[in-house]
Amino acid sequence: MGLRDRFRNLYLGLDGEKAVGQYLERLRSEGCRVYHDIIGKGFNIDHVVISPHGVFVIETKTYRKPSRGQAVVEYDGERILINGFEPERNAVIQARALGRWLREILEESTSRKFPVKSVVVLPGWFVEVQAKTKTDVWVLNPKALPSFVAHEPVIFGADDIALISSRINTYMQDVIP
Repeated sequence: MGLRDRFRNLYLGLDGEKAVGQYLERLRSEGCRVYHDIIGKGFNIDHVVISPHGVFVIETKTYRKPSRGQAVVEYDGERILINGFEPERNAVIQARALGRWLREILEESTSRKFPVKSVVVLPGWFVEVQAKTKTDVWVLNPKALPSFVAHEPVIFGADDIALISSRINTYMQDVIP
């Protein structure tokens, strides 16, 4: 891949993360806390949403749409196919790892186990979920996320949301001096 293609892909990814971040900001009016770019050692979490319905780690994947035909993502519960092709990096495995990392950070700092749901969002793509059973990772168009979150049971009160937010804020301040 040439330098020009690398820059185009980099800008495409940045545009996707920015668009998803702006979309997620709307959730604040519904009482959610939203964080962007939480940095770990050698990786980052694109977005985290904390709501009464849970903690959601969101990994944004942006792919160029085909010039003709439909832009369809298929998800079978383990892997994603973009117009029939499997991407080089498995976003489902990545999202699971990010969720596990955040769950461990929260447990270390609070001595409590908070459930964390991992989500992969693909801006601009129609997502067909073909999993036969309920999956531990959601793969969605970002516009579907508020509805998916709203259909989850309420598991956190204001105190839990404040505690989780406080720990994420403290972590972010410790990482970025």
